[in-house]
Formats: sequence, C-alpha cells, structure tokens
Amino acid sequence: MKIQAAVLREMTDVHPFAQSQPLKIEELELDPPGPGEVLVKMKAAGLCHSDLSVITGVRPRPVPMALGHEASAEVVQVGSGVTDLRAGDLVVLVFVPSCGHCMPCMEGRPALCEPGAATNTMGELLAGGRRLHANGNAIHHHLGVSAFADHAVVSRRSCVKIEADIDPVEAALFGCAVLTGVGAAVNTAEVKAGTTAAVLGLGGVGLCAMLGALASGAREVIAVDLHDSKLEVAKALGATATVNARDPDAVEKVKALTRGGVDYAFEMAGSVQAMEAAYRMTRRGGMTITAGLPAPDQKWNLQQVSLVAEERTVKGSYIGSCVPLRDIPRYIGLYRAGKLPVDKLMGERLALADINRGFDRLHTGEGLRDLIVF
Repeated sequence: MKIQAAVLREMTDVHPFAQSQPLKIEELELDPPGPGEVLVKMKAAGLCHSDLSVITGVRPRPVPMALGHEASAEVVQVGSGVTDLRAGDLVVLVFVPSCGHCMPCMEGRPALCEPGAATNTMGELLAGGRRLHANGNAIHHHLGVSAFADHAVVSRRSCVKIEADIDPVEAALFGCAVLTGVGAAVNTAEVKAGTTAAVLGLGGVGLCAMLGALASGAREVIAVDLHDSKLEVAKALGATATVNARDPDAVEKVKALTRGGVDYAFEMAGSVQAMEAAYRMTRRGGMTITAGLPAPDQKWNLQQVSLVAEERTVKGSYIGSCVPLRDIPRYIGLYRAGKLPVDKLMGERLALADINRGFDRLHTGEGLRDLIVF
C-alpha cells in the first residue's frame, strides 16, 4: 500500500529545520504484514530527543530512514500467527521489540532484548528485513516503529494492547516518555516513600521521572532545568522546589534544600555536564540514575573515591527498566487515578507536514511533548 512518511535521507544539524527540511514527507510503498507482524494506522506520535539525535547525527542510524518511535495506533490487519490482536484494537507501540527467548528477556529485562537491539541498530524489524520501499529501494525502520507515517508494519512484539477508553493522542506518550521517565523512578531507582529526589532536564522524559518519583512517595522532588518556563510547569505538577541549571550555585542550592544532597538524582538531559551535576547533588549513600543519551564519544569522569568511600550507586536506565506488557497498563491505571497527570505534559498538536518546525521547538527547549496527530 502507499503511505505518507517523514523520511530522513541525510543527517544534518543545520537550523532552523523549518528551512533546511531534514525530514521530507514522501510517498512510500509499505509491504503487508508478514508472520508475527501487524499493520497499524497511526493515531499520534510524539517528538522526542531520540528522534532529534538521529536527525543531527548525535546517534547515527542507517539512512534513508522513516523516523518516529513513540506512538499510539489502531490495528488494521494482522499477519499469520498473530491471534491476540484484531482490527480495531488500540495499541501503544514500544521501541524495543522483545523476542522473549534471549537471556535478558528470560531474566525479565525485555528492554535489553539482544535481537531487538540488533535489528533496531540495522533499521530492520524483529523478524529481519525492511517493509518500506521507495522507487524499489528499501527504507530503514526507526526502532522497529517508524511512527512519523500514517501507517506502519511492526512486529507484534512492538505492540501493547490498551483499553480504548483513553484518548489515543494521550496514549502515545506511554510508549516512550512515560515508560522511560516513570520507569526510571519506579523500576530503576525503586524510589522509596519519604525520600528526596532531583530531576535534571525537564523534557517529556524528565517530567515523567518527576511524576514517577512523586507517585512513589518522595517527600521532596527538586526540578532542575535551563528554562524557567519548564520549571514553572514542574512546579505546577508538584515539584517541591525548582533550581535553574544556569545558576553557578545550582548544586549547592539543591544540597542546601535537602540537607546534604538528594537520595536519588535523575539525569534526563543527555548531557555530561548534567550528569556531573546530578552526581554532585546526590548524598552519601545515594543513587544517580541517567536515562540521557549523549553522543557516543562523550565521556564522564567519575570520581572513583567518592563512589567507594560514600557508597554511591550509579545506574543507567533504558526504557525505564520496564516490562512494557506489565507497566503500560499500570501507568495508564495511575493516570486514570490522577496520580500521573501526563496529559498536562502535552504541547502542540501538529500535522505531519509541520514536523520540521516541531523539531525546531524541541531543539530550542521551548515546547513540552509536541505530537504529530493523524
């Protein structure tokens, strides 16, 4: 079938994107779903820094590639062997398909699925190969999803069925921002009631980490960002204090607010400088968690003596250490109960034709979680 998709053919950092147009809306040929695959019609797709970092080449991927990885969609057709989904079902798409058979999957860590990571890196679907073509040439998939398109073929293992009574546009956020941010607090850090936390970087993922820490019972959650507008949003969502990251005394202010440092510091900006600040904000015996994805050549100089003498913990968190089939319904339940107001994180609703302008907003940090709505 013919579809419309946003395709990246050359990585670039030439701004504004509204003028340089790194993403072109192209007509592509989409193959029907193969065994274990699903054809879906997109409802909404969020604009995330993980997409932006591919556009700019910070995280290189094979091109040409149809981008987008955070989305909700409606099932249109299922391939052979798919018996638990049917046309009309609403699904959240997950950007690491889990095979269920590799060691991480068997250990209950599907976010680290080895075949899923390998095929994502190659720009293929979990079963291998590509289902997108233009003029007879294959187009790579982005993280098994390629959500900036009106339709996509994805692995069944990239889909989590949800109840249809949630706004499908809001549901898109649960595929990345909520899974990654809330999961970092709930699963990776296992935030304890009565503890303290700081979140550095208040994009969609960072704000969700803040909400996750609050839902877990943290008594103090300090929001840290470069933009006062983001700090105001964080305050409205329950942050007990805010600190502008441009303040040269930002670390000392957080430590003063928490009498020596926080129990958990979350680095969500994808910045080595933010990681250094997060580590310094963490108290003796505390934990520093990062879900940020800086360029692969960026390195952080860890002060090893403090790691040992102060019994610190440093942890990475990928997709919030989540089990999507378990966690997405749980987080939607918390949302319905008013404990995860992720609807308040939503920014502009854009048409696919406006996608480059949307990434300009993301680059400048002015937006919240902008979404392409189909």
